[in-house]
Amino acid sequence: MKRVVITGAGTINALAHDVPGTLEAMREGRCGIGELELRDVERLGIRIGGQVKDFEPEEMFNRQQMALFDRFTQFTLVAAREAIAQSGLTFDGELATRSGVVLGNSGGGMTTLDENYRSVYEEGKNRIHPFVVPKLMNNAAASHVAMQYNLMGPSFTVSTACSSSNHAMAQAFQMVHGGACPVMVTGGSESILCFGGVKAWEGLRVMSRDACRPFSANRNGMVQGEGAGIFVFEEYEHARARGAEILAEVIGYAMTSDASDIVMPSKQGAARAISGAMRDAKVNAEEVGYINAHGTGTAANDKTECAAVADVFGHHADNLLMSSTKSMHGHVIGGTGAIELLACIMALRDGIVAPTIGYQEPDPECALDVVPNEAREAKIDVALSNAFAFGGLNAVLALRRVA
Repeated sequence: MKRVVITGAGTINALAHDVPGTLEAMREGRCGIGELELRDVERLGIRIGGQVKDFEPEEMFNRQQMALFDRFTQFTLVAAREAIAQSGLTFDGELATRSGVVLGNSGGGMTTLDENYRSVYEEGKNRIHPFVVPKLMNNAAASHVAMQYNLMGPSFTVSTACSSSNHAMAQAFQMVHGGACPVMVTGGSESILCFGGVKAWEGLRVMSRDACRPFSANRNGMVQGEGAGIFVFEEYEHARARGAEILAEVIGYAMTSDASDIVMPSKQGAARAISGAMRDAKVNAEEVGYINAHGTGTAANDKTECAAVADVFGHHADNLLMSSTKSMHGHVIGGTGAIELLACIMALRDGIVAPTIGYQEPDPECALDVVPNEAREAKIDVALSNAFAFGGLNAVLALRRVA
């Protein structure tokens, strides 16, 4: 089996429009959550989110592209450009035919859907743009990345709600690990901060009106975000032969299904995913130094996740660092695992663990070290990234520091 390393990373999210800016914001514990700026926001009960501000797509894409690119596709292409540029790869010949794209996404072109529902139902129009379907389909971003960078190998989109990105990256890892592909572009994106997207989530009654405070006793719900995180996964010897910079090594993963409830998480399902990722990575509990938590800021998730970690790690749980960066950039749903992978890379490469900001009161049911409010320096050799989705679909990735 092949070793798999990350040679490129790109992002755009509520904290910054690139990786350096995002990591700086995470180190500083900066909050990207604020008042939403969107049509009919006054009709919403929830008016905050991790919205990408100062984004001018008209300056990046021409008019023909704008007719085809929903906001989630725009985010993906911005992040992919940064990741592939950092990797230094050009896809042609056999490399192009064997390399592909696997991305995670949950809502697809929600902005396009929202706008066209308005056009038909509110404004009474009987005709819509002929590109609405190719613009809103969930695989649009993956297809456009493949077309733009000449990636002709396995390419598809994974949609598993909040664990979409982790499932996608696990699939990309397996393709490189098993030798089917030398390089895979992977990650995820989401843009559901439109009127209909927020209104739908309001109905779940799990949203906070003021802040995302994971693991804090006074937390009162999650906060939506938007953005993308894209990575280049590459076979280790292929990367080393061309002298590529290696950000981290992906060493394993696990996927589980709770098979119990459509919205309530299961401690057992989460624990099996965490322990399964360590088993696949061939690491023991004492080697893991950091977990990027799913950490949504809801009582159901936070208590279940902490209980699962405590069960898996036993006494070593007291020595673990675990934080939720959703407190800073919001819950990016299908793209969230990809953005959060950046915090794992920062911990492994730079020895800086991103904090859980907004933490105010200890919760006895979340009695782990959640790195409250301030980043912390620590030597981390192995990190895990958790994602637990509605529908009980779990995916955990394991990464190792590359000396």
